[in-house]
Amino acid sequence: MEEKIAKLREMVDESQYIIFFGGAGVSTESGIKDYRSVDGLYSQRFAYPPETMLSHSFYVSHTEEFYDFYRAKMLAPDAQPNAAHLKLAELEKQGKLKAVITQNIDNLHQKAGSREVLELHGSAWRNYCQRCGAFYGIERIVESRGVPRCSCGGTIKPDVVLYEEGLNEETIARAIHHIRQADMLIIGGTSLVVYPAAGLVRYFRGKHLVVINKGETSADAGAKLVIDAPIGQVLSQL
Repeated sequence: MEEKIAKLREMVDESQYIIFFGGAGVSTESGIKDYRSVDGLYSQRFAYPPETMLSHSFYVSHTEEFYDFYRAKMLAPDAQPNAAHLKLAELEKQGKLKAVITQNIDNLHQKAGSREVLELHGSAWRNYCQRCGAFYGIERIVESRGVPRCSCGGTIKPDVVLYEEGLNEETIARAIHHIRQADMLIIGGTSLVVYPAAGLVRYFRGKHLVVINKGETSADAGAKLVIDAPIGQVLSQL
């Protein structure tokens, strides 16, 4: 492990345009469960499969049940950034890291101080009225019961990408731009099985491709460095 950490440090030192692409594993050290590990969200038993309850059609047809699940399992307003979030924010301040591209909706990168954060799947911290467009923070959802309503009577919807919904095209375009410009891409805390987000890594043509994840990913074969370990534990040693 020490040899791999030293190699990672060397790569970071010689790179000038680093991009980080991360998933749920980045936030597990902050106490937020991931999705596909043995004790992850998708391994738990619910009345419906989680993928169903997090779909657009379920949101429309079973709105109150959607919110019961969403409040209980998807929100973590008190979670704090871990060593991975803090190190990435530090690298950005140094001018090394140009952007964080995340599949997470937990706002922890911003809490840590990162400024250029591209949220592929939206954010639980942004919510809007589907009738009048009024904006609400996460507290409005946490404190509500049943279906959260706007003062105008409209339904408040989280600004997150549900199954069956498309990703934001502007966010995708910015992510592709950054990945194409990068001389180093660090993939961390993601199994790379959720598409189309995972497909963005194919745009990388830089020098150093690094994967830091607990378990294998589809990018391992093409990576210059693969570290099978918790990402916070790894990045804290840089």
